[in-house]
Amino acid sequence: MKLPALWLGLAFASGIAAGKFPHTRPTLWITAATLAILMGLFLASLWKKIVAAGICALVAWFALGALAMQLERRNVALDDVAGLVESGKIDTSQALRWRGILREDPERLPWGVRYTIDLASVEAEGRTIVVRGGLRLNYYFGHNGDTLPQLRAGDRVEALCRARIPRNYQDPGAFDERGFLERQNIELLGTLRSTELIETDGPANVSIARRFARARGDLLSRLDHLYSGQPQRTSVLRAMLLGDRNFVNSELAESFQKTAAFHVLVVAGLHVGALAVFVFWLCRLLRLPLGATTVVTLVVLAGYLGVVQERPPILRAALMTAIFLFARLLFRRVALVNTVALAALILLIARPDEVFDASYQLSFLAAGVIAGLAVPWIDRTSSPIRRALEHIGDVTRDRLHSPRATQFRLDLRAAANGLALRLPKRLSALAEPLFAVPVRVGLRLWEVVLLSFCIQLGMMPLLALYFHRVSLSGPASNVLAVLLTTLIVPLGFLSLVATYVWSALAAAIAKVTGLLVAVLLSCVGWFSSLPRMSWRIPEPPQWFLAVFMAILICLAALAWLAAQQLERNRTGTGNIRKRRTLEWLTLAALLAAAVVVGTYPFGPGLARGKLEATVLDVGQGDSIFVAFPDGRTMLIDGGGAAGAERVGGYQSGIDVGEQVVSPYLWSRGIKKLDVVLLSHAHHDHIDGLRAVLNNFRVGELWVGRDENAPAYRALLAQATARHVKIVHQEQGEVFNWDGVEGQILWPADPTEAPAAANNDSVVLRLEDGKIRFLLPGDIEKQVESTLTREHDPLGADFLKVPHHGSKTSSTEPFLDAVAPRIAVISVGEGNSYALPNAETVERYHAKNIKLLQTDQAGAVTASTDGRTLTVRAFVSAQVR
Repeated sequence: MKLPALWLGLAFASGIAAGKFPHTRPTLWITAATLAILMGLFLASLWKKIVAAGICALVAWFALGALAMQLERRNVALDDVAGLVESGKIDTSQALRWRGILREDPERLPWGVRYTIDLASVEAEGRTIVVRGGLRLNYYFGHNGDTLPQLRAGDRVEALCRARIPRNYQDPGAFDERGFLERQNIELLGTLRSTELIETDGPANVSIARRFARARGDLLSRLDHLYSGQPQRTSVLRAMLLGDRNFVNSELAESFQKTAAFHVLVVAGLHVGALAVFVFWLCRLLRLPLGATTVVTLVVLAGYLGVVQERPPILRAALMTAIFLFARLLFRRVALVNTVALAALILLIARPDEVFDASYQLSFLAAGVIAGLAVPWIDRTSSPIRRALEHIGDVTRDRLHSPRATQFRLDLRAAANGLALRLPKRLSALAEPLFAVPVRVGLRLWEVVLLSFCIQLGMMPLLALYFHRVSLSGPASNVLAVLLTTLIVPLGFLSLVATYVWSALAAAIAKVTGLLVAVLLSCVGWFSSLPRMSWRIPEPPQWFLAVFMAILICLAALAWLAAQQLERNRTGTGNIRKRRTLEWLTLAALLAAAVVVGTYPFGPGLARGKLEATVLDVGQGDSIFVAFPDGRTMLIDGGGAAGAERVGGYQSGIDVGEQVVSPYLWSRGIKKLDVVLLSHAHHDHIDGLRAVLNNFRVGELWVGRDENAPAYRALLAQATARHVKIVHQEQGEVFNWDGVEGQILWPADPTEAPAAANNDSVVLRLEDGKIRFLLPGDIEKQVESTLTREHDPLGADFLKVPHHGSKTSSTEPFLDAVAPRIAVISVGEGNSYALPNAETVERYHAKNIKLLQTDQAGAVTASTDGRTLTVRAFVSAQVR
């Protein structure tokens, strides 16, 4: 069986990757594609040159892929709102009046409401500017009750707010949030201060897409009403049926992640397949012709696609289903590998940059593993036995099966006949099903187990790359999760459809669906509670990813060839023993590679023999990673986004520890931190440490004064539960790590503080040979004055600026005493505190101190061998 779509898809995707390089021009790829096509046509005319013609075709597709990527990069509209903001034509430093059309119904959140607007214009500086792009606005509920405007998808609206371009955290390993939002056509973000600042602006424009969006909003409302009083089950159903995970709280999401079952909360191929199979089965039950069944199934899938919105996993599954159904309608056999490749190629032709999207990669890798590995193994193991179970009593069909399957039929028939003789005559007809049904169920269960094993094994490197997690319980937990999902999805939609017809029927179906969801939650909860079955890991090196994928491809090729050989063996040709041995050896190599991914035996990316301090870009907060010459590591604070506290298990904003600090540490190959030091218990320093303690093995937690703050007490309790030693540090404590002298300069008072305070910050000074670092937390002028007056050894070459450069710190006497050459301010872009203070910045400049800001330079790393100091920034190669 030929696989043309596979080779064309690979060539096109490779061309897209090549076209991403900035120094190539579209004309180069146009010329290459033209020459390759002409050469291929010429060679194809000579029958002996068919292989060369095929190579030319692949070269042409490669060039076309590169050309598509180049054209997409240059396809930026003149009225693109992000481009206008970046060019300075629209000043977003002040609130502006934005006009457009609501893309979807207002999205309800646990802490507020989200509006997504397709922009049409903006009023700025007394003029109206036509713009194009998406604006996402969040409104956070207040404490006095909120009256929300009655808005629907398609309504023309006007919103008065400050908007900003999404900003990525400028750290190694950081998530590309801006690219992620751009793929959803979201160019700007903003916050509504009041619901009165958004209102209708003319008649609605309800297109087909917006009608689907309204339908989604109606279904979500019906789902909430149907499953009222069951918040956890409702949140899971909102995610599984309609792709809304806003009400899946952090603890529940982590349980699904630990068991590698989070994919059931993401509408993807499993959900589309379950719905398609249910509709197809229902149509056949109603005895509809195959053509009508195909049309009804495709119409339902198209409606589902419109309701849940276009996403790569859903598009992939819908395309594959359409290809399969059309092939079945034409009585054609289609290789699943070819179907997957064709769906991938179609999506890439429409959106070339999808090849770099994690969702696209994960989706098609999963489909590829199923098609290339699981299906061939099923075809060689359970499938022949399953086919042999059909019409066991018909001896004329025995010759249609392989010798082993034929023998199985004979044995089962003999056993069934023997049982029939012992049963009453009226029950003798049940003899055959009594043997066949359990075997058929067992075979299907084997196929689900094999499918789960293949997916977990094949996707392991990408899951480690993007999610940094290994789950040993994944293969087992997914068997139950997949089986339950195939029931929950069709029954859930059936209950929603029934609400339009008969509420009593809807309630009855909802009760069954709710029980199935409860079983799913119980299974996931039990598997996630098992000790040492899930852990976090750094992403594997790029070269090892390539090795893993090469082994996986070789194994899939061997499995597919073996399946083809098995078919030929039925006619008495071929010998697969040697190939099977090679296949087992390749599988062993893949399992060994999986062990390497799961254990990450590679050393951390640290410069041995050097002291390094990296001030991370965590927005408005502090987090500093320190590596010592002997490889020991320390993390000082974990950052924390303002207004992003956990409320009722929900994270209202970004979790800096999980999404910024941890990815940075993983990018350095860090699995263990010798020390985590909390300077003080303000949210912008402590919040991120929760995730750090969960994600890494931590030796000791260093704290200063005990502070009467809930977040501080919770962190201590978490450390105790994870068997992390808690060490209280105070003024005068010293340590020596491989020649680096560490000294605690503050706090001086060891008694408990009534509340968290900047002046209770732990001040750490490090000295390596001639080079000194001073890391003072958020101390203010009172502590600065005390340290200066007590003549503590404050002198340092590198200074982390106290309290984010506020006017209450960095006094003249303090700067004179420290006399740094380089200083770094950890500060968030456009923060509401107007930091750093202009006068404070001027004091540094007046003293000729090189000053860097994390909101501009990104993460800043200072390193020394004890003699020289080198400073580099993530955004620009600033070296001193």
